[in-house]
Amino acid sequence: MRISSLFLALALTTLVAPQVLAERIKDITSVQGVRSNQLIGYGLVVGLDGTGDTTNQSPFTAQSFNSMLKQFGISIPDGTRMKLDNIAAVAVHAELPAFAKPGQPIDITVSSIGNSGSLRGGSLLMTPLKGIDGEIYAIAQGNLVVGGLGVDGADGSRITVNVPSVGRIPGGAMVERAVPLEFAGGRPLILNLHQADFTTAKRVADVINQTFGPETAYANDPTSIVVAAPVNAAQKVDFISMVENLEVDPGQGAAKVVINSRTGTIIVGSNVTVEPVAITHGSLTVTIRENPEVSQPGPLSTGDTVVVPRSEIVVEDGPKPMFKFAPGSTLDDIVRAVNEVGAAPGDLMAILEALKQAGALHAELVVI
Repeated sequence: MRISSLFLALALTTLVAPQVLAERIKDITSVQGVRSNQLIGYGLVVGLDGTGDTTNQSPFTAQSFNSMLKQFGISIPDGTRMKLDNIAAVAVHAELPAFAKPGQPIDITVSSIGNSGSLRGGSLLMTPLKGIDGEIYAIAQGNLVVGGLGVDGADGSRITVNVPSVGRIPGGAMVERAVPLEFAGGRPLILNLHQADFTTAKRVADVINQTFGPETAYANDPTSIVVAAPVNAAQKVDFISMVENLEVDPGQGAAKVVINSRTGTIIVGSNVTVEPVAITHGSLTVTIRENPEVSQPGPLSTGDTVVVPRSEIVVEDGPKPMFKFAPGSTLDDIVRAVNEVGAAPGDLMAILEALKQAGALHAELVVI
């Protein structure tokens, strides 16, 4: 079994373009303090076609429904057993973008927290969404869009497509309160790299200084670049717009080999090299075949016909090809050698781990 052509294409792509392409600052950094906030709420979905919560397994649904009715002046007599199979208790969560203003809509996700089998066809009643500080920042309500489908049969059989107990409402919440952000003022602008790297941080600061003058920016650490920005809010917006569109050549990342032991996926970075080493890797195949035989008794005898088990065990020791790497072998050399001997992904994992143990692999081996 040979390595897929995708793995070889990865190697060739890396070798064809060894140079690092320039990237915009806005693609590799984010402005400190400009972030989204998580919101969560608890509500009721009504109008379900018999797929809601059951009272005995989800008693909080009935309690929530009674509390809602009391707000409209309706009281349910004590001891009344309600069958609320068209209502489901749900958790509602959303992401409040930075600088979101009151009146702007945001998308929400609605998930069943009871034993409701499907939220298909339901409508979410008015639900307040709170932040981590307990304040209400948005109000959610609307008709759900559910991509899943669940059908039950009378004999207990069930067919489920996707996840019918989760739905979304595009623009289903209205922002009621903005999150205060200290954007204007005399504080310096801080850019945080998505991936910490000393070289990239220095290059970002150098590009900004070359464009706006010396001592405009400096790298505070491998993640943060401090930039002197205007105090006025309008001028700061213009300044950030110019800064984030500047192009910079990021530093090359550390040499890594990432192995996913569950899926067999192997990613080899472009900076991975191998010391001179010779490798042999073979496989041992054990095959067990069961060939039962029938034993017949002799003529006129009192014996019985019986089945006698007979096992055949075959051990095959596969070929053990050997390949070697020259000094400073690159990703292309590694892939070509492994493809020539026909090593499977599982074999390649074992080879890379052995290379690391031998000290011949110049890369960090990451197993996920």
